[in-house]
Amino acid sequence: MFFETHDGTQLAYEDYGTGSPIVFVAGAMLPTDMWEYQIPFFVDRGYRCIAIDRRGHGRSDRPSGGYDIDTTADDLAALLDHLDLRDVTLVGHSTGGAEVARLVARHGETRVARVVFLAAILPFMKLTDDNPAGIPEAVAEGLFEAIRTDRGKWMGRQTQAYFATHLGNDVSPEQADTTYRQCMATSPWATLKMQETAFNADNRAALRTITVPAMVVHGAADFSAPIDVTGRRTAELLPGCTYREYPTAGHGLYVSHAAEFNDDLLAFLKS
Repeated sequence: MFFETHDGTQLAYEDYGTGSPIVFVAGAMLPTDMWEYQIPFFVDRGYRCIAIDRRGHGRSDRPSGGYDIDTTADDLAALLDHLDLRDVTLVGHSTGGAEVARLVARHGETRVARVVFLAAILPFMKLTDDNPAGIPEAVAEGLFEAIRTDRGKWMGRQTQAYFATHLGNDVSPEQADTTYRQCMATSPWATLKMQETAFNADNRAALRTITVPAMVVHGAADFSAPIDVTGRRTAELLPGCTYREYPTAGHGLYVSHAAEFNDDLLAFLKS
């Protein structure tokens, strides 16, 4: 299914089941298919599950612009409006978590009942004078250059650390290859621009606007979003949130720790 967002871009989404709605927002470079271990689980338990391909990803259009965090958050808000969703639980992985936070800051919580930040790129990645725990810009520039010069090699190297299999997580080579292929199918332009966006997006103020129940789930072995820079600091900015830290999980915990995450999310939905 498709809808047209504010600048005429056609965005794809999938919609399964009935009941209380959960909107799954994929990480950068990933399509709706990343949620294959979540959507059937929650549909079987009486929830309506919706997932969106952001611009440049999956089956959505590949425009040249609109990869800043405000625009992609507005795209997500446009989906909620298009389906007239109410009392939504928003589940955002990685950059998808940043988009969820920015949606609340820009559009309020009228349609939102809960937010879940899964290995989210929050609150702010870049090292600045007022963000001394951040990552130096030179490190990020090296990452961007790797994408520009050999995206396949960079993606392959990322995939090795993505599931933290060195810690004993049971993720098959076939599953790792599936994730690699999903990411490589994303527009190269969108891949680069979303990486730049994720690094530069400051969502500290956005997180402070959240008043609905929130859950933060993060892996202690996350290579892509180091927990000291992201998950733990996000939890600090959301007093009273439900915080879950998985000691052996990497960035791909929605696969490697799918059963644990699904149970934690279900308990949060029922709380």
